This record gives sequence, C-alpha cells and structure tokens, in this order.
Amino acid sequence: MARTVAKADGVDRAELLEFIRPRQHMILSTVRSDGSPQMSPVTGGVDEQGRIVISTYPGRAKAANLRHTPVASVVVLSDDFNGAWVQVDGDAEVLDMPEAEDALVDYFRSISGEHPDWDEYRAAMRTQGKSLIRITPTRWGPVATGGFPAEVAARRGRGDAPIAERSRGEAAALARRLWDAEAALVDELADDL
Repeated sequence: MARTVAKADGVDRAELLEFIRPRQHMILSTVRSDGSPQMSPVTGGVDEQGRIVISTYPGRAKAANLRHTPVASVVVLSDDFNGAWVQVDGDAEVLDMPEAEDALVDYFRSISGEHPDWDEYRAAMRTQGKSLIRITPTRWGPVATGGFPAEVAARRGRGDAPIAERSRGEAAALARRLWDAEAALVDELADDL
C-alpha cells in the first residue's frame, strides 16, 4: 500500500480564491468575549470582491463574537475529508437586514448560481431575518494535504512497516517497548519533581 506524502503549497491571493471557490465546507473560528475560540461548521462562498461569505442569523454566537471582535479564521475543506485544505485569517464584518439582502443574493450566487425566483429568495431572507458574515483575507497558510512526512513515507520497505502491517507478535512487542519507554520517562520526570 503506497503512503500518501503530505503537501503544503504556498499560494498567492488569486490562487487562494481559485482554491476556495469550488469548496463550500468550512470551519469558522471566532473569538468569544473571554478570549477563547468558538468554532462552527458552516457553508461559505467567495464574493466578487474576494471575501469569504457565510450566511447566519443575527443571534448566533458567531455573529455576536464577530461584532465584539471582528476577526476570524476559516478552515476551508475539500469534499473529500482527506483532500486539500487551507486556513484563512481575516477581518470580518456582520451585515444584518436590510443591508444584508443584496449581499445574501451574492452569497447564494457564489455557491449555487442563479436562483429560479430572486423575489422569493429575497422574501425568504427578510422573513428569516438572515445576516451575512464577510471575511476579508489578510493572511493564509499553504494549501495543504494530509499524509506522511516525505522522510517517513520513504522508509516504506526498510523494515519499519506500520503496526497494522506487522504480525500480531511484532505489534505486541513494539507496544511493550513503547509502554516501557513511556513508563521510564514518567519515572524520570517524577524523580525531577
């Protein structure tokens, strides 16, 4: 079985937005009033100005947090959990009705294209009292994929197969060695206290 090698590709702003546009699964991280993080799984898109846009309700924790501390981080995930992802940090704003109405139309277009009845959509957004979060990217990490570090993947076939590929006896012996090493470390730390 081939091992997947982790990747981390630096991207400029245009490449970042190109990566995000087809991906709508995100984890939004905001800051609570006590300074601790609050995270929410969300659906998002990218508007024409290159901002990440997320629909919400005005009373949700994420909206309240962003009104208090208008910065956010978003992890943009691929549909395949093991696919590429990126973290984006930025300045955030929350738009409420009626200001949010046109922005919510742009949000829908960025995710789903044209709506069959925009009047019906606008009425639904007003009735629901929806809000829109806009995040302007100010910093982002590389577009990354999970996997083994290259040096670990290269070890394949050199006698250090993963535990799952070892015989039951080999796996048990390795587990005992790891347990013994951990116990020795705990003893050494206890002696230092």
